[in-house]
Amino acid sequence: MEGVSILPVEDTDLGMEPTPLRRRPAQRRSARRVERMLDACAELLDEIGYEALSTTRIAERAGVAIGSIYQFFPDKRAIAQAVTRRNVELFAARVGRRFLSAEFEGWWDAVDVIIDEYVDMHRRVRGFRSLHFADVIELNLLDSVADNNTVIAGRLRGLLLQEFGLADSEELDQAMLVAIEAGDAVLKLAFRRDPQGDPQFVAEAKSLIRGYLSSHLPPRRP
Repeated sequence: MEGVSILPVEDTDLGMEPTPLRRRPAQRRSARRVERMLDACAELLDEIGYEALSTTRIAERAGVAIGSIYQFFPDKRAIAQAVTRRNVELFAARVGRRFLSAEFEGWWDAVDVIIDEYVDMHRRVRGFRSLHFADVIELNLLDSVADNNTVIAGRLRGLLLQEFGLADSEELDQAMLVAIEAGDAVLKLAFRRDPQGDPQFVAEAKSLIRGYLSSHLPPRRP
């Protein structure tokens, strides 16, 4: 299982509201226990879905007392929210690593990398296909003001701005959000057609996003 701790990352780095944890674990042992709870929640989401999820089942799967759950989380929604935040953190970290290691001809190559990481996480990361970025539970799970795709669009916009030195603007902000919404819809269709993601629809998502953003970002070099 590829994972990443939710604990050391600042909420402002991801454009999200404060952590859903009731309190942050002060000791490494407690931090590991919280991670086991999140892992258990992610596994159960894939196996039984959110509606059948319960704090009792999470505690049993994690091998902790039910009281340990309530030390850190008020209910199952908060645990699912923490899993979603961990997914966002992992997604941003994976894309960031690819940006550091890859040589891009232009932003269009970066778009392909972002989609490839999304697809790979959907295939490999527990809980990701059940929550994506939490739209199964509610639109505003990451932030009470901005919906989840707005949070993700802002994070990815920041990566593109940093990598390619683009000028930030409200127009770019809006373009990134439209691209994320459109690509997300097509990728969901790809995974409805094939549990591993229908390659033709994944390719269509890339083509759609590149085509749309080409009118808002610098063109390909001849």
